[in-house]
Amino acid sequence: MLRIDRAIDRENKDNPHYFKCRDMPNQVSPSLLKYWKPRNWYVWVFYGWLRAAARVPLRWQIALGKPMGRVLCLLFAGKRRTIRRNLEACFPELSAGELGTLCKRHHESVGIGLFELATSWYGSAEAVRNLVRVEGHEHLQAALDKGRGVLLFCGHFTAMELVHPALSPLCPRLTAMYRPMRNELMDQLILRGRLRHMDTLFSKYSVKALLKHLAGNAVVYYLADQSYQGKYSALVPFFGVPANTNTAITRILSISGAALLTIFPTRLADGSGYVATIAPPPNDLPSDDPEGDMARLTHLMEDHIRTCPEQYTWMHRRFKDLPDGYPDVYA
Repeated sequence: MLRIDRAIDRENKDNPHYFKCRDMPNQVSPSLLKYWKPRNWYVWVFYGWLRAAARVPLRWQIALGKPMGRVLCLLFAGKRRTIRRNLEACFPELSAGELGTLCKRHHESVGIGLFELATSWYGSAEAVRNLVRVEGHEHLQAALDKGRGVLLFCGHFTAMELVHPALSPLCPRLTAMYRPMRNELMDQLILRGRLRHMDTLFSKYSVKALLKHLAGNAVVYYLADQSYQGKYSALVPFFGVPANTNTAITRILSISGAALLTIFPTRLADGSGYVATIAPPPNDLPSDDPEGDMARLTHLMEDHIRTCPEQYTWMHRRFKDLPDGYPDVYA
C-alpha cells in the first residue's frame, strides 16, 4: 500500500493542491459563520437556494428543474459547448435535430439534478428512501458476507446524490473518495451534505485509505469515469472514442480481495421516483489485463447510459488531453 501511495506522490510532485488534500480528514466545521466573507457571496446564495429547494415536492422539483437547467446552460456557454461535443462524439448516429433534442433534455436533467442534490443534503432521509428503490440489494449483502469489502462502481449521473441516502441503510459502513474543493465554504457544504449519509469521505489521492476501508468490510462508492492521466492511465474507449482512463481498479481488487459490483441510478420517466440497480458481480474480474477490465466496466456503464442518455453528466471534458495523432473532440 505504501509503495502505491509513494508512486502517486511522485506523479503529483508538481501539484501543490495534491499535497494539501492528500491526507486531509473530513473536518466539518461546527459553524459556517467563520466563512462569512464577501468573496463567498455566490456560495452563500447557493446554500440558501439548497435549503429552500429541499422543501419542494418531487413533482415541483421536476417541473421547476427543467427550465432552470435550460437557463443555466444558456449562461454557461463553455459547459453547453462541451455537452454538445461529447454527445456528438458518443452518438454520431443521431441527426442534428435528434442531437438538439438530447442536448435540451440533458440541460433539463442537470437542473432537476440540482434539486435532487438539495433533497439529499437537506431533505428528509426517510422521504428519499421512499422515492428510491434499490434493486439487487441481495448482491450487495452476498458480497458483504465475504468480509473483504465492496467496491461499488458507478458513474457521474445527475441523480447520483439521491442514491446515497437509499444505500446507507444497506451498508455497515458507506464511504467514498473525495477531492477537497479550493473554496472552503463550498468544501464544507459538500462535506456536510454527503456525510449525512456516508460514514467517511477520504482523499481520492490516498490508495492506502481506500484499501484500509475495504479491509474493514466497508462499501466504497467508486467513480472512475472522468479523464485521468497518471501511472495507471490507459486509453480506454468510451462509446468508441479513446479516453484517458484510470485502470487502477484491477490492482485495487487484486490487493484487497474486495468484491466488485456496479450500481447505476435511473430517474423514472413518469416522475414517480428512482431506481438504483445493483448488478451481480462481473465474471472473471479482476484479470491480468487492467485495460481490458476497465473496458468491460465502461461497456456496462455505456449500456445503462443508452437507456437514459440525458441523465448522464456530459459536461465533463471526458476526451481531453489525448496523445498526438488523435482528433481533438473539443477543437
